[in-house]
Amino acid sequence: MCAPNEAQNSSDNPDQLPLENKVPRQLLQFSFQELKSATGNFRPDSILGEGGFGYVFKGWIEENGTAPAKPGTGITVAVKSLKPDGLQGHREWEAEVDFLGQLHHPNLVKLIGYCIEDDQRMLVYEFMTRGSLENHLFRRTIPLPWSNRIKIALGAAKGLAFLHGGPEPVIYRDFKTSNILLDSEYNAKLSDFGLAKAGPQGGKTHVSTRVVGTYGYAAPEYVMTGHLTSKSDVFSFGVVLLEILTGRRSMDKKRPSGEQNLVAWARPYLADKRKVYQLVDPRLELNYSLKGVQKVSQLAYNCLSRDPKSRPSMDEVVKVLTPLQDLNDLAILSYHSRVSQQGRRKKKPDGTHQLTYNQSRSIRDSPLNTGKQHRSIRDSPLNTGKQHCK
Repeated sequence: MCAPNEAQNSSDNPDQLPLENKVPRQLLQFSFQELKSATGNFRPDSILGEGGFGYVFKGWIEENGTAPAKPGTGITVAVKSLKPDGLQGHREWEAEVDFLGQLHHPNLVKLIGYCIEDDQRMLVYEFMTRGSLENHLFRRTIPLPWSNRIKIALGAAKGLAFLHGGPEPVIYRDFKTSNILLDSEYNAKLSDFGLAKAGPQGGKTHVSTRVVGTYGYAAPEYVMTGHLTSKSDVFSFGVVLLEILTGRRSMDKKRPSGEQNLVAWARPYLADKRKVYQLVDPRLELNYSLKGVQKVSQLAYNCLSRDPKSRPSMDEVVKVLTPLQDLNDLAILSYHSRVSQQGRRKKKPDGTHQLTYNQSRSIRDSPLNTGKQHRSIRDSPLNTGKQHCK
């Protein structure tokens, strides 16, 4: 694989690196007119997303070749159009073509082709039906189920493990929720390889590079020194895993000052097994695996270690996450069982009932009772009127 040289300025002269020497042969080359027709003249209502690079449009092409198709026919694609004056320059665009054009894995988004005409730079990808993980975690009213969260985390971990484990390792460098795309079955695929970097080779321990990426996700040692390793990606994975667990953004200025930085706020909870349940996204309403929360919390804590050498490899992350898909010890079932078992009540002189002191204390001190996420037993939707007394 030919990795692009590191750019000192993202707007370097594109003529310095002839594209024909870098584009893999299996990629299709589209004309600007073909993509213009495929997207309905880049209609505003076909915009799927926007970023520093420009816009992503929804389009349709014929199954074989580059010809545009009528909406709803042929193959649905996503067309990324680079702004001539965008933040993502030609070098990053070339990096995307270079890496995704040669790397193939079920958990990497498929790059179908490209367009380069005059100052037009476009990339054509497979269309991901369910959009980004970011949208599902933070912008939708219906919470993402726990089982889907684990599936997505595992898929993304497999994608990173593939990048790190090849004969010529690749460091992704921009792992975040907006770059994790989902297909109709919630299979996760990594997208946007504009900042990807060839990993250290020849016995070197790291790659020295300018610091780029997204604040809140970048590993602290990378931010401080510019030294990049696969463990930099592992830290970023830990941040995303924490977002999946909590339903909170890595950085959120709308929250109180002590809670704006997710990692700093969550670290004390991750270090205490009795407190980890207080991190769980309250919108899940006890519909999560008890053991799964413990395992995910411990994994996030390890990935977020301040010492890069103490972080697990992505292969190790995959091994931890894989069995979590099959856990069915939902907290809501355990909670219901506890209330039922502790329903043996003592009669008071007036004929009413009360829980014993030990039973009341047991429920109060249960890890399921966070004091924040769930209502009291009296107000619980599990209260049938028979499980407890006034």
